[in-house]
Amino acid sequence: MRTTVAVVGGGYGGIAVAKELDAFTDVVLIEARDTFVHNVAALRGLTDSQWTDRLFLPYDRLLTRGTVIRDRAVRVEAGSVTLRSGTRIEAGHIVLATGSAYPFPAKADTEDSATAKSRYHHTRRALARAGRILLLGAGPVGLELAGEIKAAWPGKSVTIVDPGPEIVSGGYSDAFRAELRRQLDAMDIRVILGTRLREQPPSAAGEARTFTATLQSGERLTADLWFRCFGGSPDTGYLAGDLTTARRPDGRLTVTPDLRLAGQQRVFALGDITAIEEPKQAGTAVAHAPVIAANIRTLLDGGGPLTAYQPGPPGIVLPLGPHGGATYAPNWRDQVDPATAAHIGQQARERGDTLLALGILGAELTSQLKGEHLNVGEYAALLNAT
Repeated sequence: MRTTVAVVGGGYGGIAVAKELDAFTDVVLIEARDTFVHNVAALRGLTDSQWTDRLFLPYDRLLTRGTVIRDRAVRVEAGSVTLRSGTRIEAGHIVLATGSAYPFPAKADTEDSATAKSRYHHTRRALARAGRILLLGAGPVGLELAGEIKAAWPGKSVTIVDPGPEIVSGGYSDAFRAELRRQLDAMDIRVILGTRLREQPPSAAGEARTFTATLQSGERLTADLWFRCFGGSPDTGYLAGDLTTARRPDGRLTVTPDLRLAGQQRVFALGDITAIEEPKQAGTAVAHAPVIAANIRTLLDGGGPLTAYQPGPPGIVLPLGPHGGATYAPNWRDQVDPATAAHIGQQARERGDTLLALGILGAELTSQLKGEHLNVGEYAALLNAT
């Protein structure tokens, strides 16, 4: 008798797990949104109208045997998922893949794709009229949004403010940050660190309305529009019963090396909601997915040693528009075949590129890896979407 595996959440990790298990058991993918949202490309979907529709990919061809249910999980216990509609799904295994919320435009804040597209188009029109843009947060989202704005409208004034002492905090090298700062300076993007606004802007984020804000340092900044580029929060409020003991005060979940919730045998979690590593990116969820799929298959086959997830070193591909940005990949040679590594090294030598020796890929390689295409083709293929 086949076992039902309920995958709660249809983001990057959720669709990957569901796809891998589809041929082996009865998969039920539960997702409140009517389409998959390719958040990796969301910021370009804001600045470039030709990209907006590409963010939203249908689920209807993802699974051959399994089922995609458009609904929201409101209560998850060991062995069952209760939906907003009142439906209760009994499951032998559960995968929690609900991800995190994040301020618009990095993530759409509605379950309906038509409404989300309308908001991206509306905000783009407001952005096009604004001459001075203020971005709060100098992490990956703030930098990437700044790059997309300047790529679309080079003449706009873009300022980034962050209370931290450095851009892109985390386990990255100073050389990586220096390369990003060099490119930001070349794009005439101003970065102000070590201070914050004394009070919230009077307008809503993304609303075209001129205002003047005062920094704690005393400097006054005038902007026509602003965005918040920080403040992600994990979506785990649906946990109930014994599962709640795995939730930490920050909302993330404690998991074992094999990605099961602490104290649970058949409940797994992946991506943003786990406390296993930082930083949280789409690639983290995708890396978790095959480990969970393999472990569920082991359990379905009668048990045996489970695979432990091995976190890799900090790494990030950070575009600044289609043709700029930098990649921090200290172990990049281990991730490509020798011929490719030799080719990349030769290209770097011909350009006089000294970054590669520091584990940093510059603008050209970052563009090839992500900036030009933003991996949209990869996910369209995974979803069998045209």
